[in-house]
Amino acid sequence: MADKFEFSIDRGGTFTDIYARCPAGRVRTLKLLSSDPDRYPDAPTEGIRRILQQETGRPFPAGEPIDSSAISWIRMGTTVATNALLEKKGADMALLITKGFRDALHIGNQARPKIFDLSVACPDVLYRDVIEVDERLFLASERCQMEHDYERVTSRSGHELLVVRRPDLTALEPQLLRLLDAGITSLAVVLMHSYLYPDHEVAVGALAERLGFSHVSLSSGVMSMARLVPRGFTAAADAYLTPCIKHYLKSFSAGFRDQLKDVNVLFMQSDGGLTPMDSFNGSRAILSGPAGGVVGYAQTTYRRETELAVIGFDMGGTSTDVSRFDGSYEHVFESTTAGVVIQAPQLDVNTVAAGGGSMLSFRAGMFVVGPESAGAHPGPVCYKKGGPLTVTDANLVLGRLLPDFFPCIFGPGEDEPLDSGAAYLQFQNLTNEVNKFLQTQKGGRSEPMSVEEVAMGFIRVANEAMCRPIRSLTQARGHDTSHHALACFGGAGGQHACAIARALGMGTVFVHRYAGILSAFGMALADVVHEAQEPCGRPYTPEHFAYFDERLSALTEVCRQKLRQQNFPDHKITTEVHLHMRYDQTDCALMVQPVARQAGDGAAPASGDFMAAFLQRYRKEFGFVIGDRDVIVDDVRVRGLGGASVEDDAALPPAAKPPCPKTESEVYFEDGFHTVGVYLLSELGAGHEIAGPAVIMDSLSTILVEPDCTATITARGDVRVCIGSGERPRVGPELDAIQLSIFSHRFMSLAEQMGRILQRTSISTNIKERLDFSCALFGPDGGLVSNAPHIPVHLGAMQEAVQYQIRALGDAIRPGDVLLSNHPSAGGSHLPDLTVITPVFYRDSDGPVFFVASRGHHADIGGITPGSMPPHSKSLLEEGACFKSFKLVEAGVFQEEAVTAALLAPGEIPGSSGTRNLRDNLSDLRAQVAANQKGISLVGELIDYYGLPVVQAYMAHIQQAAELAVRDMLRQIGRGASSRSGAARLRFTDRMDDGSPIQLAVDIDEEAGSAVFDFSGTGYEVWGNCNAPRAITLSAIIYCLRCMVGHDVPLNQGCLAPIQIRIPPGSLLDPSETAAVVGGNVLTSQRIVDVVLGAFGACAASQGCMNNVTFGDDRFGYYETVAGGAGAGPSWDGRSGVHSHMTNTRITDPEIIEARYPVVVQRFSLNPGTGGAGRHRGGDGVVRELLFRKPLTLSILTERRVFQPYSLDGGAPGARGQNLLLKHDGRTISLGAKTSVLVSTGDTFRLLTPGGGGFGSPGGLKPAEASGAGQGAPRTFLARGSLHDYLLAQESV
Repeated sequence: MADKFEFSIDRGGTFTDIYARCPAGRVRTLKLLSSDPDRYPDAPTEGIRRILQQETGRPFPAGEPIDSSAISWIRMGTTVATNALLEKKGADMALLITKGFRDALHIGNQARPKIFDLSVACPDVLYRDVIEVDERLFLASERCQMEHDYERVTSRSGHELLVVRRPDLTALEPQLLRLLDAGITSLAVVLMHSYLYPDHEVAVGALAERLGFSHVSLSSGVMSMARLVPRGFTAAADAYLTPCIKHYLKSFSAGFRDQLKDVNVLFMQSDGGLTPMDSFNGSRAILSGPAGGVVGYAQTTYRRETELAVIGFDMGGTSTDVSRFDGSYEHVFESTTAGVVIQAPQLDVNTVAAGGGSMLSFRAGMFVVGPESAGAHPGPVCYKKGGPLTVTDANLVLGRLLPDFFPCIFGPGEDEPLDSGAAYLQFQNLTNEVNKFLQTQKGGRSEPMSVEEVAMGFIRVANEAMCRPIRSLTQARGHDTSHHALACFGGAGGQHACAIARALGMGTVFVHRYAGILSAFGMALADVVHEAQEPCGRPYTPEHFAYFDERLSALTEVCRQKLRQQNFPDHKITTEVHLHMRYDQTDCALMVQPVARQAGDGAAPASGDFMAAFLQRYRKEFGFVIGDRDVIVDDVRVRGLGGASVEDDAALPPAAKPPCPKTESEVYFEDGFHTVGVYLLSELGAGHEIAGPAVIMDSLSTILVEPDCTATITARGDVRVCIGSGERPRVGPELDAIQLSIFSHRFMSLAEQMGRILQRTSISTNIKERLDFSCALFGPDGGLVSNAPHIPVHLGAMQEAVQYQIRALGDAIRPGDVLLSNHPSAGGSHLPDLTVITPVFYRDSDGPVFFVASRGHHADIGGITPGSMPPHSKSLLEEGACFKSFKLVEAGVFQEEAVTAALLAPGEIPGSSGTRNLRDNLSDLRAQVAANQKGISLVGELIDYYGLPVVQAYMAHIQQAAELAVRDMLRQIGRGASSRSGAARLRFTDRMDDGSPIQLAVDIDEEAGSAVFDFSGTGYEVWGNCNAPRAITLSAIIYCLRCMVGHDVPLNQGCLAPIQIRIPPGSLLDPSETAAVVGGNVLTSQRIVDVVLGAFGACAASQGCMNNVTFGDDRFGYYETVAGGAGAGPSWDGRSGVHSHMTNTRITDPEIIEARYPVVVQRFSLNPGTGGAGRHRGGDGVVRELLFRKPLTLSILTERRVFQPYSLDGGAPGARGQNLLLKHDGRTISLGAKTSVLVSTGDTFRLLTPGGGGFGSPGGLKPAEASGAGQGAPRTFLARGSLHDYLLAQESV
């Protein structure tokens, strides 16, 4: 038993939670507002002061330094770093980066974070200033044919590098002094290839420290991993946040006598391990608080209360986090938070919703929960601060929150109780709105909804919204969601846990007695961690095993020594060794711990069998292994742990008598109000059982035990809830607004789960890693119901493909058939996008009751150039294999021989080739078939549960909801057009670079909310490949409508129901069957969007091009698209250096390009002044320079080299793009927009991409400035974790 106080503290965004062990074994818990400046300067210090004073009986005066002699240790997690990042209140810092890359962190991976956001809102960069350091390293390469006399150096991992230029420190010094004069004292130093050879960064850092900079973050020291941009973000975040953390730590220490000199103070890092106060830094502090919660449930649930893997469900007032534990912590090594990529070990904590603060609204006939959040201020309606309706208000109205058990901390003076009357009144207003809408709907319910039914509807929709990411989290790694227990914590989670577990098929919910402060309690259970990692870059082959063992041993000793310095004896130190492994030519690396090496097995390092572990995990996550591919070890890592956890609290005595409720209350469930017992957790004993419905209260949280569930108090005083099956809801085919919202989530979840199967089982880089695919569900008529992800060029296009098969094959579609199609005249976009369509027959149905389909971009399907995207094709036959209505599977048999012959058929054409990667084609087609089968299974489950008529009815209802949203938007736009011009007719024309016009007239019927999109006057089919199939125009229109609607709507067939589209046959937008189309998909699609947005006056033109660049030879090929400027709008400046509209492809990091290909990225930066001037400026394009180290073939396919991106409302157009070849002999050659050329060793390709158009006359008053628009808008929750990163990657194609 400790003879001193021990404190574990979670300093959160709203509350600070404290768990304290007192000398006599007594446990104290405390919850304080994190910010309450009128009462105390620092919440953790105040909490410690109060507990010490109350427990010792000695005075500890407020405002005076605390006597810390009675404190043994303090462990803390804090949101200081996260808050500084979100609120942009970090240190003033500057970035030092290799010359040519000054804007690398602004451009990032060039993808925009929200694909339907025309304003392309992105977080600002963290640095105030940039200095380019004139230094350069090249990687030595056998493929390099350049003549040079560069100095050769060898990295610790054995890589050879060429020193082209060492940093000129003399020239750098005055630039650094200028920064100091400007008040900048923190630096991030990010130099190319410093992860291998850090000497240049070290020299620059030493100079900066000598000159007086207080903090210098070297990227090679913060995280020594390949990839310049993520490593640069991490170093910048470290330089931005660490001074804030140090300042907080200094002020925290100052609150105690002797600055806590004899107290062991540890802080929680993002990886779930504690570290000494003086080692705590910004890049590893982002998840400091949430990490404690993961440790808390992991240590108290898994193999103590259940043998099942555990899902952590942390629902607070402002966010909901989910995570998973199955005996080991799940880490990610790169994650995006607030737009900043952090390359460091982090627990995979996924923030998926806004928690109790999720705002509620009724829109287009649907109940909508979030993503907007009321936050802590103003908070929900019931907080009495003028906030909006939220999930918390719904729980209050339904009796699931009991105001009598809450402290009086609400209202302007923070001294009033929760206001249930105000919440009810606001719900009454919302209920009136819902009922008014329902009265207009034919076939809907006839009786009006009550306030309680509406509130319950929002709770059900909120629960379904939170189930979706939990399904994704488990199924992404090949796990069955139902084979988990749900560990619930956070103040709001207990009200939802039973319903969520039931919906996911889970049988057990576990609620720790400290669930309301579990993050703080987890700090007490955590180990102290020190990690060491270094790059490797060697194949996993026997000749390198000794090297792996040597480096692992060296790093292990580093970790042990660091922990010994913290007074850990050797018997309390354990280490974990890891290799970061991936298949060659892939980017999907796994951090692997070895399995035990078998006796006499020489085919593994002494440290263990890493290959067996890698293959086992790869097969588990992806469903297969690649048999004939080398495995590369990118990094060597050791994690050292010092056992610092404390004993758990003593067990409770067994209950001596039945549980007795403290009071009774009325709680609403789906069948109405129930009178339920309200029990105090503090009065319950071990073994007590409480049958639902019931409420269990403690001082920190509310637990709702739903009907057909039973809660049991464990020996440690925790709550285990056994989940019953519950009563199946009675749902009919008539429209029910609540069920409509739930089915919307179900249908989207279905498409998402199909995508996870496709990504797991595919083999190609395009589908597995770039995620260039879509999966979708269609009704019996082939109309789109849901698809995911929302890749703009796929929106609506698959519907055309499915409906073509219905028309073409009719009754020839039979059970056991799977169809393959990619032909432009059959709903295809371009030939590499192969669509696999499966008709679904249910029991004795005469025909398909629905369809599922998946469309994936195959890297090669033949044609005249590798990659099947030739810049100079003149007919479809030159672009690869074509399929119109091909039975890929017939009567359940995969037609491998027939599809192989079809994929090789282009090789029979002179100058052309069959597919160059048949194995990947066949593997990915099988993966698409498997994904479709998953969709069939999931819809089958829906039909078994609800019945076929109900499921098909809601397929139609969800399409009608999208139609309603688009009609409302068209009415609004039509009224605006009428008020300006007297007629609801919109016109616009733009041109391709060859002069071909794309002309659009939009006639809007304001009364019906419908429109005719007439492309009459558009140019003829062209002798080239910029012809766009009809499906591309449909996709572009849906994309534009979704952008202009401005909020989430189901993207399905209903979006096009109010619209009639007229495209002249034989035109550029409806070409003949043999027309070449590859440029139509990647270039003309952008111009169609420009024309539609121009007609509606939504924004000026963006760069209008994808800037397609391909280079290679007979051994390899590389393809990229490059960012440019985005168009300005009526209230925003255009974003610079970003992809726009129909593409969102990420660009390969410069260090990776240089490691894999014989090129050097000499420059990748913004091109200032290329965005059009205006009241709001257009975004600038970029300059990208590639130096070729050997002869190669370069192909470019671009637009906007003749006609500038247009402006609107008096602004100036964006600059044209340009493609230049800088020959090694000094000549500069303009290459034109579309060409293929041979480049020589030493040649440089300079790509200048177009800027975006300006909006409004320069010098005019900006509307946002005039009216204060945009101020006080509700914020959305901060999504993060592997699910968020996966979504960003999905939408970055």
